[in-house]
Order: sequence, then C-alpha cells, then structure tokens
Amino acid sequence: MHSSLPTPDTDALAHSDELAAALRAEILANGGAMPFARFMELSLYAPGYGYYSAGSSKFGEAGDFTTAPEMGPLFTATLANAIAPVMQQLGPEARFLELGGGSGAFAEILLKRMLELDALPERYAILEPSADLRERQRERLERTLVPPLFALVEWLDGPFDDDWDGVVFANEVIDALPTPRFLARDGMVYEETVELDADGAFMRGAQPADAMLTAAVRHLERYREKPFADGYRSELLPHLPYWIQAVAGGLKRGAMLFVDYGYPRNEFYNDDRDDGTVRAFYRHHVHNDVFLWPGLQDLTASVDFTALAEAGTHAGFELAGYCTQSSFLLGNGLDALLSLAEGRADEVGKLRLRDQVKKLTLPSEMGERFQVMGFQRDVDFEPAFALGDLTWRL
Repeated sequence: MHSSLPTPDTDALAHSDELAAALRAEILANGGAMPFARFMELSLYAPGYGYYSAGSSKFGEAGDFTTAPEMGPLFTATLANAIAPVMQQLGPEARFLELGGGSGAFAEILLKRMLELDALPERYAILEPSADLRERQRERLERTLVPPLFALVEWLDGPFDDDWDGVVFANEVIDALPTPRFLARDGMVYEETVELDADGAFMRGAQPADAMLTAAVRHLERYREKPFADGYRSELLPHLPYWIQAVAGGLKRGAMLFVDYGYPRNEFYNDDRDDGTVRAFYRHHVHNDVFLWPGLQDLTASVDFTALAEAGTHAGFELAGYCTQSSFLLGNGLDALLSLAEGRADEVGKLRLRDQVKKLTLPSEMGERFQVMGFQRDVDFEPAFALGDLTWRL
C-alpha cells in the first residue's frame, strides 16, 4: 500500500522520526501503552511537530486534502446566505466565532459576502490552535480584505469568556478531535492503545476501558438495541458534550453550524463497519496506516451526527436541522450565486464554477458524504434547513 504514496523528502522524514521518537519515549514511560486518542493528539497537535502545528502545506493542491472553502467562493457565499438572517436577528453587536480557520479562505469570503448582505458581525474571531496556521490566515486576510473588514478579525487562544450573542461555525473540525477507540471482547469494553513491537514499531494494543468510555459504549449498545459483536472496534467521543459547551462558552442567543463528513449513529456503528472510520490523508491519498509518518499526515474519524445532536441539545440548544451538504447549499441559494458568478466569468471561469458546484453537491463527491447540522438558541435558524431535512434519521 505504501508504494502508492508519494515519498516524503529527507527533511520531512527526519521531522517525522523526531516525533516518532518522542511518541515511543512516552509509550515506554507509561508502562508500554498509550491510548490511541493520545497518539492522535500528539500526531496532530504536538507543538512544533504535530501535523497541524508544523509548517507544511495542508490545504489545496499543494497539501494533503482540499476543503470546501478552498475550492472557491460558492460554498462560503452560500453559507453566508444561511447565516445572515441569524446575524440580523441578533443585531449589530453579534459576533462570529470560527473554529479552526484553515487557510483563511472561509473568513475572507464570508466577511465580503456578509458586507453585501448587511449582516457583518461586530467581531470575527478565529479560534486556531496552530501558530503556523494563524500566521498564514493573518497574511491572507490582511492582503485580501479592505482595512475596515480586516479590523473585525481577531485570533483567540480559547472561546469567548464573557456572555455574547452570535454564531459558532466549524468546517471539518470535529473529525480532527482526538478520539478514543474501543474494542468489544468477551462482553467487556477495552480501550485501544498504541504499543511497540519487538522492533520498536507502533502496533495496536488494548487495556480495560475506564468508566467513562465503558458507559459511552453501553449507551451506544442501548441505542442499537444489541451488543457489539466480539472483536468489534470503532471510535467515539465521550467528551463531545463538554467540548460543545466549552466552544459555545457564554453564548446566550445565536446559532451553531457544523459541516463535516460522517453518518447518523445507526449507519456509523453498522455491523459491517467493524474497524471504525479512522484513516490518514497524505498528498490527496486516503489510507488506513495511521502509524505511518507521524506528523506528516492528517488523521481523522467520521462524525457520529446523532452524538453531535445529543451534545448540542444537552448543552441547552435546540436542533435547528440536519441535512446533506448538497441539500443545504441548494436550499440556501447556491444556484442563484452560480448564475451571478457565471455572468461575470469567461468560458474557462464558467467551467471552473460548474466543476466547483459538482464537487460540492454530487453524491459521488462531497454532496452526501458531507453533512450539515445546525443548532439555535432564541433565534430562528430552521429556514436554513428547509430543503432535505434528515433529522428523522438521527
């Protein structure tokens, strides 16, 4: 399998080797086993070495994957159509909090479109843990935004710590939260660990799960109305409700909007999906060797949207809607934005715009694999989900 992957250069491999050595040292220092969630956390976020903490390109053709905002303006402009009515309900002091700013493409287009829609936030905050990505975002936005718009942008080290009204947005963020993995065996719940074989290579292990993980797995079994088969492995986020409460912080009135790939619970924990959903992305290749080249590849897990719905409602929000990305975009004016953009484009530009729409909406591309979930508190966000609502599948 590895022969199909592009080979990292010498410097990149040396960087990965340093992180791998640190991972091995921590495994040995902790009795020979590390929870998978910890391995994922360090692989992605270890200061100076983790995938999102180091300086390599992540997004677009030069990176490892392409997110919807990187494809062009249509995705973000359509989301702005959905978000603007909420901002207008909240008034001029409303804020916007983006979790993980990517390349800055989303912030750039959203602010420009919100200006057109007379729905600008008083503050546009980006909660970005990576110092390297923060700098890239800052450079892009300072270059592409007029000074009054750029002046709205700020970078935070944590969620707002005061009471506020506004919108929380996250695109492909939950899939990158370090996730515990579990193993069902002999009627017991085990937590998957990372251990070392005789040659010092990373390998799977298991240890009895703690009370929190065990309770979370038993909750899934009650939902499924049957136990997991012996040997069944997957992942879950027992801390997701606490994460939602943390990122919302003191949000009094407003909405939350999440876009990610995943499934409702019954599909996520299908009997045939008995090894979970964790995989690695490297140079636009998707593969299953999550131990390969720590720090050089993205590690992700699909989202259990039923768990997200539970987490949001337990945090005191009302579920506004749940649908595929295709339905959400088409229901919020994608066609009209495409026609407007085509009217300003030459023939090559029109072809690019149509290709962008195909990638965003076709079932074989992102249209159904990516899904959208919204929450509301003392605002009406439900009209954004008028087309193709799938809450019945949760």
